[in-house]
Amino acid sequence: MTHFDWHNPYPSTRMPVFARNVVSTSHPLAAQAGLRMLWQGGNAIDAALAAAAVITVVEPVSCGLGSDAFALVWDGEGLHGLNASGTAPAAWNLDYFRKRYGEDGALARRPVRGWDSVTVPGVIAGWEALHARFGSLPFADLMAPAIDIAERGYAVAPIVARKWQAAIPELREQPGFAQAFMPHGRAPEVGEHVRLPGHARSLRLLAEQGPRAYYEGEIAERIVAYSRACGGSMSLEDLRGYQAQWVEPIAKDYRGYTVHEIPPNGQGIAALIALGILEQFDLASLPLDGVQSQHLQIEAMKLAFADVYRYVADPRAMELSPAEMLDPAYLQSRAKLIDPLRASSFRFGMPRAGGTIYLSAADEQGRMISFIQSNYMGFGSGVVVPDMGISLQNRGCGFSMDPASPNVVAPGKRPFHTIIPAFLTREVQGRRQAVMSFGVMGGDMQPQGHLQTLVRMLDYGQQPQAACDAPRWKVNRDFSIDVESTLDAACARELVARGHVIQSIEDPYMDFGSGQFIWRLEQGNADRGYVAASDSRRDGLAAGF
Repeated sequence: MTHFDWHNPYPSTRMPVFARNVVSTSHPLAAQAGLRMLWQGGNAIDAALAAAAVITVVEPVSCGLGSDAFALVWDGEGLHGLNASGTAPAAWNLDYFRKRYGEDGALARRPVRGWDSVTVPGVIAGWEALHARFGSLPFADLMAPAIDIAERGYAVAPIVARKWQAAIPELREQPGFAQAFMPHGRAPEVGEHVRLPGHARSLRLLAEQGPRAYYEGEIAERIVAYSRACGGSMSLEDLRGYQAQWVEPIAKDYRGYTVHEIPPNGQGIAALIALGILEQFDLASLPLDGVQSQHLQIEAMKLAFADVYRYVADPRAMELSPAEMLDPAYLQSRAKLIDPLRASSFRFGMPRAGGTIYLSAADEQGRMISFIQSNYMGFGSGVVVPDMGISLQNRGCGFSMDPASPNVVAPGKRPFHTIIPAFLTREVQGRRQAVMSFGVMGGDMQPQGHLQTLVRMLDYGQQPQAACDAPRWKVNRDFSIDVESTLDAACARELVARGHVIQSIEDPYMDFGSGQFIWRLEQGNADRGYVAASDSRRDGLAAGF
């Protein structure tokens, strides 16, 4: 039996949800679609795929049919990782961008929006791979709720409406954007009815022809034709050659549990590095929301990012392996760099050689899935294929234009990725058992959200909803710190006194992520059920039966 402190000391609109079958997502209609699949006899993976399809409709500000995706799946016996992040078109290299966009200093310019920020979308191939290996219901059944909502329409949720409106000034001129996402020439208001008929058309084609239609059939032809018409470089060969990849998760032990992440090209290793550093300190002896605990976590995160930004890329191009970056002796040496009383600015070390949605689902047979899909910067590239509702990610801007970087752009290469699902297990009497599927969406906030919520649950015994609701900080790329306005004022003042450069942010949606958590109440006994949490920073819902 799990022993949490079930008191929640933080203001919250959510309560933990207890059930034998659970779906937790950032939008209620997506959670309900997942439950519908479970009621029909499907499993947790079926539920997650139905929810993922619906959320492309109801939360288009974060993901779409042109997203990328990752997943960690517990099948009842073991954990499996899926990398469905896209690859660079064959035409992309440094000269391609230099000729099109010129130079910024000595480096080629890199576009942030438009067709030249779009890598091959991986999400549909990810759905295909998950369904082929673990699905139990017909793929068309999984698409049915999303098709119905896209055709009949839905009322726009409050946080979705706010982000939709914020995106308009930058994206309204991007190809296809206004037609798809500016009904009445503007963003929809809270509660306004929105239909997405083009989106429904694409979902119907996927249901009728199968996911490969996206890469080899009518949908692929429409994507490539629009790319060509707009001067983009995406080709049929780029799409036909794409497959999602099953990968071995990477892991780090922490406080008697094992934390699992997807290996690079994603940044999940940052959370593992920071946890490996923090394990050298007795956090549980320090006040939970006090300055010393927060200072140590911030410094560990800065050390992790210093290495991640230097070394992480497509694994085929990395100078170091994840095992080298997670070497216990190396992490111990990094921990010694932390000044317990002062903020520091760290450089990368040298180990010895050798716009996003997150959702989770679990069923009473013991299957659990940690799933994430994203268009990256809100609506991503801003490009939407006309009459098809396919909004395309802008993951290409995750490449470096520095020829010396392992993350330099190249044909067929995967860029550095921010989206990361996570999973927690525990070894009991020689057998590995599932504990929690979880994730925190939001760019560079994701590994930081993993770190902060895990510390609260594993070091301090906070229940998942309280750990989810607690105020957060975020380390920026220049090592300055953003803090939520709900962070204790005395703690914030003491962080400043220690040399941290911080600011208080009122808008948590864009800066501090949003998570979903499903914790098995009794390891080794799925029939005992789960407790689920959904972050109040989004319109989400944890629901079950």
